[in-house]
Amino acid sequence: MSDATTASLPATGLAGLKAYWKNDLLSGFLVFLIALPLCLGISMASGFPPSAGIITAIIGGMVVSRGSGSFITINGPAAGLIVVVYDAVQSLGEGDAMAGYRYALAAIVVASVIQILMGVFKAGRLSSFFPASVVHGMLAAIGIIIMAKQIHVVLGVTPEKGSLISTIAQVPHSFANLNLEIAIIGFAGLAILIIWSLIQNKTLKMIPAPLVVVLMGMFFAHYFELEHQHIYLLTPEHTPASEVGPNFLVAISDNFTSSFYFPDFGKFFTLEFWESVVTIALVGSLESLLSAMAVDKLDPYKRHSDLNKDLTAVGFGNLIAGSIGGLPMIAEIVRSSANVNNGAKTQWANFFHGAFLLIFVVFFPHLIHSIPLAALASLLVFTGFRLASPREFAHVMGIGKEQLLIFVVTIIGVIATDLLVGVAIGILVKLAIHTMNGAKINNLFKIHFTQTARADGSILIHIQGAAVFSNFLALKEALANIEHGKNLVFDKSEVTLIDHTVMEFFHEFQHDYELDGGHCEFQGLDAHESFSDHPLAARRLKLI
Repeated sequence: MSDATTASLPATGLAGLKAYWKNDLLSGFLVFLIALPLCLGISMASGFPPSAGIITAIIGGMVVSRGSGSFITINGPAAGLIVVVYDAVQSLGEGDAMAGYRYALAAIVVASVIQILMGVFKAGRLSSFFPASVVHGMLAAIGIIIMAKQIHVVLGVTPEKGSLISTIAQVPHSFANLNLEIAIIGFAGLAILIIWSLIQNKTLKMIPAPLVVVLMGMFFAHYFELEHQHIYLLTPEHTPASEVGPNFLVAISDNFTSSFYFPDFGKFFTLEFWESVVTIALVGSLESLLSAMAVDKLDPYKRHSDLNKDLTAVGFGNLIAGSIGGLPMIAEIVRSSANVNNGAKTQWANFFHGAFLLIFVVFFPHLIHSIPLAALASLLVFTGFRLASPREFAHVMGIGKEQLLIFVVTIIGVIATDLLVGVAIGILVKLAIHTMNGAKINNLFKIHFTQTARADGSILIHIQGAAVFSNFLALKEALANIEHGKNLVFDKSEVTLIDHTVMEFFHEFQHDYELDGGHCEFQGLDAHESFSDHPLAARRLKLI
């Protein structure tokens, strides 16, 4: 990065607080308005008490922001971890919700230690090993699972306990037997979110849609008198009667400190405990790293996060959160995007968002209790739909049919088994496709390239064989160590196969390297055939 650009970057630490406190305070407040309902909804969908998500966001803001390797990310609970945590509560609790909650807290604590070690030993780079189609497939599967579970809450119906497939199969029954007053709240929330996503007016966009949904829900909750247990009939002749009451509202203690719970390590030596640990550590770390990289692209100052430092800070935050009753946290993309759009300059915006949450739950807990569960469920259904929308399928299809196959296989694998197994299936299918497209077995995990300094000062990087997601880490590290401002020439004439993940990496590397004053030139792809019309589609050497 040039000296001029560096000089214009916002200061960090106390200097940044002094210079930009107004920007960061305003953004922190606006993000707090988004975070509050999402934290509550994510907590309950995860099988945790409502306060657990708020505990996590407070720690993510007030503690993690002080040692984070990123600049404008917001740390807190995320929808992508709902399935992971809920499965941990169910498998470890064996029907006992409170026991499962405390066992899950222990799994979060152990997973956080793994995250800290991953950051210390610079394992942030391992995020590169997971191909884009598999990651998107995992997130789409999570979206489908969230929608399948939360639509029942939107309708005011409790499905019979059973497998995920059973929960999905019961959706028509829940529609047929919906609780009308609760469904009005839920569908009104969904309507607001859809309308807000279509609005172009910048002034209205400044008002967070989740806040509007919550305020609408509180109005209907008061109108329908949900604070009192009662039965209502649509008409005097209508049967059966529907029942509503406080059980359709958020249940939270007036004393915030009573929300603290401590982990139970009683299942430390069981297989299911370590399955939960590995899943929380892997999925949480992967999502956090990907979100941090995505937010870097949104940063108007083009700052780059220290991913290893960020992972260590998030792990430390999870250690504290898991120890006192909180959910695991990540660098969260939706709140971080809002943070950027609100004009945040430094990490203090994250700090302020956590501080506002702390103030609210300490002084205004009674307001939280007046929020209906259906309003929060509508936020999660909308989030789930965005993760698994038809647009996602179309986007993957546009990159290549083989990407769509991997994407769909990963979704089916996750829904039919679990997250880890589903991701593993997706990776294995991708490796099998690479083999069928000409990649040699011994080349799948080892890339062959040379780096030569030429007389004119340029650097030639000559790549041979396959360059795919599973082997390009060594090349990525070599490129990271090249001096800025050079003329880099990539010779791909002897590359037999280059996949979408590597093509995407080269595209991003070229953008960043040239932004720092260097130049990249790519040669030798004329002899390759593309798997689709997408500019970053996989390519293989044409057979003569």
